[in-house]
Amino acid sequence: MARQLSQWTMGSLRAATPGPGWGFKLPCPSPGRIMRPDDANIAGNVHGGTILKMIEEAGAIISTRHCNSQAGEPCVAALARVERTDFLSPMCIGEVANVSAEITYTSRHSVEVQVNVMSENILTGAKKLTNKATLWYVPLSLKNVNKVLEVPPIQYTRKEQEDEGKKRYEEQKLDRLETKQRNGDVIFPIINPEPHTVGYSQSSLIHLVGPSDCTLLGFVHGGVTMKLMDEVAGIVAARHCKTNIVTASVDAINFHEKIKKGCVITISGRMTFTSNKSMEIEVFVDADPFVDEPRERYRAVSAFFTYVSLSKEGKPLPVPQLLTETEDEKRRFEEGKGRYLQTKAKRQAQMQQAAQQ
Repeated sequence: MARQLSQWTMGSLRAATPGPGWGFKLPCPSPGRIMRPDDANIAGNVHGGTILKMIEEAGAIISTRHCNSQAGEPCVAALARVERTDFLSPMCIGEVANVSAEITYTSRHSVEVQVNVMSENILTGAKKLTNKATLWYVPLSLKNVNKVLEVPPIQYTRKEQEDEGKKRYEEQKLDRLETKQRNGDVIFPIINPEPHTVGYSQSSLIHLVGPSDCTLLGFVHGGVTMKLMDEVAGIVAARHCKTNIVTASVDAINFHEKIKKGCVITISGRMTFTSNKSMEIEVFVDADPFVDEPRERYRAVSAFFTYVSLSKEGKPLPVPQLLTETEDEKRRFEEGKGRYLQTKAKRQAQMQQAAQQ
């Protein structure tokens, strides 16, 4: 039986009872999660990776519950892709994060989830929208992790909702394929690099995947991976600017292959483009499996992060121009410029559309 748009609200990730007439509608039984010092940078702003992890947890819960809402083989929803995510407003230590999630489209083997993050100042009661994200999940069988199961359909209130969702599905599917095809790059260390060059700020982090990083199936949570990617991107941005930096947005994050418990993963980041006020950083994750089934290193995840430079007072600062040296760096700079101009044009069109309404 088809289900209506599934909705879910997260207080502190507690379970609740499915609401009548919905795929899943979970009330908020308790206050949301309060942001603590270990969630933030030295300026008191919550790390983008912390927020991305909360977003992914919300998406994973609602997707897994929906995919198990009908009789059949039990499964766990695995993150396949995160669409562009904008950080609309910073969140600070002491504020409360409330996350809400809604299933907006289902194909035969995937689920689209829309997630919103609100911050609340518990002293004044003021609330603001800090993040909006779209995530795609696929249900994997608990009996066979390589088996993708079928997703229970949802019921749409309007035919246009289904048509628009199908269009988004086809677009992300094509983009995932194109991204995977160009994922052969490797970052090599540079000896005595000059300031503001790509080699000067590029960074890597090595992490051994343990049980606490993984799902019931023994594969890394998408939120854990995104948090590590944000940490590396933040280091790259800070090395380039030598100032306080914050995540402004994340372009599509593509999860190409699962990462199993026991793997050693290398998260690498390099700057690809700078405008006057922002920096684009390419981050990818390579996995080296050592336990159970040794195989060659493979590219597991890739994404582009955008950061801005801030003063001690939290005001935007000019970003030093990236100095490109090789032909590949110049090519990546032009590609990044294209993405920047495309995003800027899209934002301006949305603002004009909103003003006309």
